[in-house]
Amino acid sequence: MSGKITAAVIVVSDAKFEEIEAKEFGQNSEQKNVIGLHTVRILEEAGVEVVYKATSGDDVREISEAVQTAAYNEVDLIFTTGGTGISAQDYTARAMDPLLRFDIPGIAEQIRQRGVESGYPQAILSRGRAGVLVSGRHRTLVVNASGNIAGVDDALAVLLPILEYAVEEMRETPTGE
Repeated sequence: MSGKITAAVIVVSDAKFEEIEAKEFGQNSEQKNVIGLHTVRILEEAGVEVVYKATSGDDVREISEAVQTAAYNEVDLIFTTGGTGISAQDYTARAMDPLLRFDIPGIAEQIRQRGVESGYPQAILSRGRAGVLVSGRHRTLVVNASGNIAGVDDALAVLLPILEYAVEEMRETPTGE
């Protein structure tokens, strides 16, 4: 990738969140480490600088606060993993409602499609979203992936080929500004 693209990775899960006390994944939760560190590794191998890492319980307010905190770092991408299913405790999609200025449904649709094509028919049940969060003059692409390695892999396989173009588009200054 040309140009510096920065990202935040947020792992969302009550089951795993209860296992740790720190807000940043790293050493306390084995499963959370696997998903979070796997995500960071793939992004960094693609040339993306991960400047913020966090965890959140599966709670609308906590997820929203974690995403807003990441946005304060003016990152180009906020990638969340977890909380996208249809269980009573999956709130990531709902937490995006007040945050996203607009959705980019094609990204989320392609992630679900890739999951189905990869042999996971249950991927169609994901409520993961993709869209743009606007904070002042800064725009951040937000992508929600499911909370497992296969879901992260599918999401990044869809996202990485278009990420540079998406970031360039978001960075463009509209005429008249």
